[in-house]
Amino acid sequence: MNGTDILTIARKDARTALRRRGVRLSLVLFPVIAAVGLSLVVRYAGTRSGTTIPPEILSRLLVSFLFFFVIGSSSLPTAIAAYSFVGEKVERSLEPLLATPVTDLDVLLGKALAAFVPPVVATWFGAGLFIVITDREVSRSGGTTHLPDATAWLILGLAIPLSALLSVLVSVLVSVRATDTRSAQQAAGLLALPFAAVYVMSEIQVISLDPAGMLTLAGVLAAIDVVLFVLARAAFDREEILTRWR
Repeated sequence: MNGTDILTIARKDARTALRRRGVRLSLVLFPVIAAVGLSLVVRYAGTRSGTTIPPEILSRLLVSFLFFFVIGSSSLPTAIAAYSFVGEKVERSLEPLLATPVTDLDVLLGKALAAFVPPVVATWFGAGLFIVITDREVSRSGGTTHLPDATAWLILGLAIPLSALLSVLVSVLVSVRATDTRSAQQAAGLLALPFAAVYVMSEIQVISLDPAGMLTLAGVLAAIDVVLFVLARAAFDREEILTRWR
C-alpha cells in the first residue's frame, strides 16, 4: 500500500467529481437546507400552543434531528462513488490507470477516499450549522438543553463517517454489475432507507437515540463495513476490470 499513490488518486477523483454541477449542488444544498429547515422546526414547534418545548422532549427532538444528517451521509457519497467507479468504467478511462504499477488496493482506497471525504465534510458542516442555530434559539427562549451532548458527539464522530463508508463500499460492489452511473446511484441510494427508518422510529419513540443506542448502531455499522470492505477488495480485481468491464 502506497500512501502517495492513494492520495494522488483521491485528489484526482475528487477534483473530477466536484467539477460536476450536480455533485456540488448536492454537497451544498442538502446540509444547508437540512440545517436551516430543522432549526426552523425547533424554533416554531411551541409557537402554536404558546409554550416552550419541555426540556426532556426538546433533548430527544434535537438528537433525532441531528441523526437526520446520518441519512445524508449515507446518500451523498453515491454520486461521487458512482461516477468514480461506474463512470470511468463506461468511459474506459479507468483502464489506463490500471495499466500502471499502482496496486488494486491503492486504486480502491484512493477512489473510496475521494467519495468519502467531501460528503463527510459537507455533512459535518450542516450538522455544525444546525447545532449553532438551535443552540442560539434554545438560549433565546430561555432553555437549557444544548448540543452537542454525548449522543451528538457519537453521531458526529461515529455514525456519520461509518454510514458514509458503508455507502462507498456498497457503491463499489454495485459498480461490479452496474452498466451506467444512474442505475448505480439508484441502487446505492436505497441504503438511506434503513437510516430513515431509524430516524422515524426515534421520532415516534420506538427506539431511543441515547449513547448506548448510538454505540450499538456504530458497532453494527463497523462490523458491516469490515465485511463489505473484504467483499469490495475481492470484487475490485484488475484482471476482472480489464477483461470483463467492457
